[in-house]
Amino acid sequence: MPAAVQHRRTRLARTLAVAATGAAVLALPLIGSTSASAATTTSATTASTTPAGYTNNLDGWIRESLAIMAEKGIPGTYDGIYRNVMRESSGNPNAINLWDSNAAAGIPSKGLLQVIDPTFAAYHVAGTAYDPYDPVANITAACHYAAHRYGSIDNVFGAY
Repeated sequence: MPAAVQHRRTRLARTLAVAATGAAVLALPLIGSTSASAATTTSATTASTTPAGYTNNLDGWIRESLAIMAEKGIPGTYDGIYRNVMRESSGNPNAINLWDSNAAAGIPSKGLLQVIDPTFAAYHVAGTAYDPYDPVANITAACHYAAHRYGSIDNVFGAY
């Protein structure tokens, strides 16, 4: 077989191998995520739920807070809460700010919506844990504060 033909054959084989690998790589996330999300959903709803039955993750904490807020007449939406949580703590319920003026005064901002202890105490909502690191208590107290100060958490677009 001439060298040029052999070279084309080798290139074709490599191209097909790369294409097949690419197809397999594209298929893996679809197959993997379907299986993984089914397993995660099952375990999240059975093993990892809040006492109120919501999933024990950011989505569940926001939904549980919204249910409590609706009962108490505190305005706010999922999108408004989520946007502020992402800006304040990136979704980490154990976040604490140890560098700003509040921290320098000895009252660091804590939790998902970075609430200081005096604000948490003043706007704590009955029926939630009295713990600024508790995700539902933190969200609900922060939304209660935002409702009094700005009309709603939906009206907050920066540090508050």
